[in-house]
Amino acid sequence: MIGVDFTPEMLAKAKENARKLDYQNVEFRQDDIEALPLSACMVDVVVSNCVLNLVPNKRQALSEVLRVLKPGGHFSISDVVLVGELPAAIQGAAEMYAGCVSGALQQDDYLGIIRGLGFEDITVQKRKPIIIPDDILSNYLSTDEIAAFKASGTGIFSVTVFARRAAWTAARRKPQSLR
Repeated sequence: MIGVDFTPEMLAKAKENARKLDYQNVEFRQDDIEALPLSACMVDVVVSNCVLNLVPNKRQALSEVLRVLKPGGHFSISDVVLVGELPAAIQGAAEMYAGCVSGALQQDDYLGIIRGLGFEDITVQKRKPIIIPDDILSNYLSTDEIAAFKASGTGIFSVTVFARRAAWTAARRKPQSLR
């Protein structure tokens, strides 16, 4: 198991947890998901939880996932997606970004990137609404704006997406990311 994180603090926590649990088959690397420190076609499974919505270039990050997966390998990524538009005050709020909301993509765009990169068997395994309490919304929106936001039909969802990298066959060319 190889853990990759951008921050030294998270890596320190991961190393401490591995030590406490006496895991011997793990290593940790500090790096960027947009340029994973791994060779092509070396990973069986990629797991990510609430990371991609914090990444500036989500397409590049998912391209890296494709690059490092072995043919037939898969990912399971939990993240936050949107259906509809967030009010500008929420989009610009640091707390909403840190809370994985304002950096989220539209669900169709998110799945479209995955599809466009050539992943197969794309499945939304879980989809759960995220409700932001009024007392938090009131930090950014007036009472009327909160009512309009709730009436707009905009949805914030926690999703878990599964997808598989195509297996190579004699009839198939190498995926574009490996050319």
